[in-house]
Amino acid sequence: MRRRTSFTVTALLAPAALLALAACTGPDRPPPSEAADVLAAALSAGDLTSVPLATDTSADPQAHLVEVTEPLVEAAEAAGAEPVVTVAEVTEAEESDDAPPRADVTLAWSWPLTEEQTWEYTTTTELVWAPPPEDSEETGAWETQWDTDLAVPELAAGERLQIETLRPGRGDVVDIDGAPLVTERDVWRVGIDKTFIEPEEWEPRARQLGEMIWTQPDDYVARVAAAGDKAFVEAITVRQEDPGIAFSVDDARSVDGVNVVADTMELAPTSSFAAPVLGRAGEATAEVIEESEGAVEAGDVVGLSGLQQQYDEHLRGEDGLVVRVVPSEGDAEAGEEPRELFRVEATDGADLETTFDPALQVLAEDVLGSVGSPSALVAIRPSTGDVLAAASGPGSEGWSTATLGQYAPGSTFKVATALALLRADTFPEDTVDCPEEITVDGRTYSNVPGYPASATGEVSFATAFAHSCNTAFIGAAEQVDQADLVTAAADLGLGPATDAGFSGSVPDEASRTGHAESAIGQGEVLASPLGMATVAASVAAGERVEPRLVRDADGEPEEGASPSAGTDASPSASASAAADGPAGDGLTATEAEDLLGLMGGVVSEGSASELGDIPDVVGAKTGTAQYGDGSRQHAWMLAVADDLAVAVFVEDGEYGSTTAGPLMGEFLAGR
Repeated sequence: MRRRTSFTVTALLAPAALLALAACTGPDRPPPSEAADVLAAALSAGDLTSVPLATDTSADPQAHLVEVTEPLVEAAEAAGAEPVVTVAEVTEAEESDDAPPRADVTLAWSWPLTEEQTWEYTTTTELVWAPPPEDSEETGAWETQWDTDLAVPELAAGERLQIETLRPGRGDVVDIDGAPLVTERDVWRVGIDKTFIEPEEWEPRARQLGEMIWTQPDDYVARVAAAGDKAFVEAITVRQEDPGIAFSVDDARSVDGVNVVADTMELAPTSSFAAPVLGRAGEATAEVIEESEGAVEAGDVVGLSGLQQQYDEHLRGEDGLVVRVVPSEGDAEAGEEPRELFRVEATDGADLETTFDPALQVLAEDVLGSVGSPSALVAIRPSTGDVLAAASGPGSEGWSTATLGQYAPGSTFKVATALALLRADTFPEDTVDCPEEITVDGRTYSNVPGYPASATGEVSFATAFAHSCNTAFIGAAEQVDQADLVTAAADLGLGPATDAGFSGSVPDEASRTGHAESAIGQGEVLASPLGMATVAASVAAGERVEPRLVRDADGEPEEGASPSAGTDASPSASASAAADGPAGDGLTATEAEDLLGLMGGVVSEGSASELGDIPDVVGAKTGTAQYGDGSRQHAWMLAVADDLAVAVFVEDGEYGSTTAGPLMGEFLAGR
């Protein structure tokens, strides 16, 4: 029979308990509930030095408690909370002359393992009254009968606890019809495995593989050299189905030392598909882990840019966990498996429902594919505000020109100026003056080279709009003030902030020349292709359109995430300032009808006549904006076709009609 060992360290007994114990001996002993409360408080603190203990083992109860509960304590600390142990029930046994007084105690445990997940359970123990020795001035005490399952139910000697985090599945980014855009796709990870070859082969084989991928492989060779002797140094990751690059995995396999590892990654249909807007997901960086305050751990896949960063919490889901009992070493060798005590299933991330129409997005990217300058094409469905396509050309080099570009919109802004003039009682049939030049405060403005002479002089406002007469708009703009232009632009959706990206900004105040330049979309007026597509969409819808890239997502976007950005950059302060810009009573259906009629004239007789043969095109507006020293020009075009509003932009072009126009025509004809 094992000898029961007593631990009666009482130096740290709670004062109230000490007084009670000291005052009572024999039949005047304190109630066992007081000892139970002391025990619960000690277990909560993880410190048994204040508790008289008796055990059948030689193990130190304090050391055992610390060792067993260590994973639980660490989890609670990470959750910013503390465990709580309370007395659920105390039942005194019927006394007899041949046995010491006893009481059964049920303890309720509560372990906060995460901020949302708490493990609750009960354990039981027995309190036995240990009287003082005869003729002793010492006091008696209720001794806790310690065993290995007092802290954790059914825990045997030698067993320990293990907590495993259960990772959720990441939600997909889906298109307007719910089909996956960004989803888990099979990839090959290709690199040099230094264990496959001798050390003298590391450098030449790394260079051989590097030359298959880059013209200058020196950086990769240096990474291989710096890695550990048993390292796998990844060179490239390619899709298994469609690599999308001129690289052969089979050729790489033929190189000694190359390892090709099958894996999965969160990827869009192609490497270019809406890449600056959708962004990318990957293994969490040290910075992301630190900023997450425990929500993200090493190895987690998180959004690193674009919508995937902006809505990362929505996509990521919530971790679960499982608490297991790990068998003793001997039992494990005998084949005993860990057993589960507590489980909270992971909650998979939700899909992010975007508004992308894959066919239109691919078409837009194809249309811009040969444009060397930064460029963009944005297509919006006016009836809903859905952004069906937001493409940035290869010249944008990964930047979302479509949603974050800030450029002078040139004559496309005349749609807003026209709205301000309509409100000042200048109507399409009214006569305006379109001279070859006009001077404002000593500065002379003219029309674009090649402006038709037949549309100069005394012409209708509709004709001046159709041919984009700068001088007519500058002259007529004296009928409105700068605030009128700001309000008109805001009522068309240009200026108010949007989760989809930068829209535009119009200066609240301007000099006479500044006002003249604002009227023709230059000076300090800025817009993105998204913003100008919104202007066209508002005209088509008959009311201000709110563009959206995401149809439904729980919660707000991540704080600090750049809307639709392909890099860490975010919209400038002007985007935020524009959110506070004044708005009028809103665009009316009559105003929109007049504006669409003016835009129809641009197609039927003006600078967008090449769109006339494309079905359903009902209106357009071209724009050319000089920038820099005046020798370079942004090229713009807006168009409305059925329930589609489109903006095309090229940073360095000739004119809106000659540079943006053909791109617009190709897109509308191919839709």
